[in-house]
Amino acid sequence: MQHNTFPSSNISSSRLIYGCMRIAGDNSSQDRVKGKRAIQTALEVGYNHFDHADIYGDGECESLFGELLNESPSLRDGIILTSKAGIRRDPQRYDFSSDYLISSVENSLKRLHTDYLDLFLLHRPDYLFSAEDVAQTFMQLKQSGKVKHFGVSNFSPSQLSLLQSALDEPLLVNQIEINIHNISSFSDGTLDQCQQFGITPIAWCPLGGVVYPAWGNTFSADDEQRIEKELALQAKKYDCQPWQLILAWLLKHPANINPIIGSTTPERIIAAKKALELDYSHVDWYRLLEARNGQAVP
Repeated sequence: MQHNTFPSSNISSSRLIYGCMRIAGDNSSQDRVKGKRAIQTALEVGYNHFDHADIYGDGECESLFGELLNESPSLRDGIILTSKAGIRRDPQRYDFSSDYLISSVENSLKRLHTDYLDLFLLHRPDYLFSAEDVAQTFMQLKQSGKVKHFGVSNFSPSQLSLLQSALDEPLLVNQIEINIHNISSFSDGTLDQCQQFGITPIAWCPLGGVVYPAWGNTFSADDEQRIEKELALQAKKYDCQPWQLILAWLLKHPANINPIIGSTTPERIIAAKKALELDYSHVDWYRLLEARNGQAVP
């Protein structure tokens, strides 16, 4: 497994991050056993970074992972634990209030059976957030030893810059949707900002538009056929599966994108590593972009 060190930190993350959003399934005993098997597979093949959020499975995903850590405490020192907060329900809203963020971290720590998070991310931007108030909350969490580093998720470049302006330490990551369907980060300044300031982009839903429909899918049948045809040609050339090629397409970007792998199928967790081995060419990257857009770049 390849690793990359997040700038301004000592975090050495596996290039593929294991996403824990689905590990509890429907919370049946059968699905929980399946989820633990998935985590164990990820560990065995070199994933060392595990992504959580307080809302995943209404907390059951963190609890399941915590069961595994409780059974094998020695695992903790060798892994990176990320969790997120900021999305609240009943009613649905975003909330960066200090009391909520601190209580969310504390509850995540209890569920995960750990004393600290390596990374804590703000899940989605709260349009009413005060950068100064969030900065104070972050410092309180850091000084208490409950969180080592911070980042954001789904933030625009200006939102990230606003928060960073109030902080004395760097935001390490921006976790955003990047896939063949959603390539807005290529042109809206997000990935440019990541490269400029040493922020690591983490891609959620990296296989959207290929393995499953992307969020808010706008692809027409013709779009899907063009992409499928080009993927098939390139997959044959590189001796891999189309979904592995898509991961290679993201990995090619100089911003050092870290894709999240969220499958609970051991074979797919293992097979995702194939993307790291592909010597994917500049020319083929643009051929796939052309197939996606239905026209060559200007």
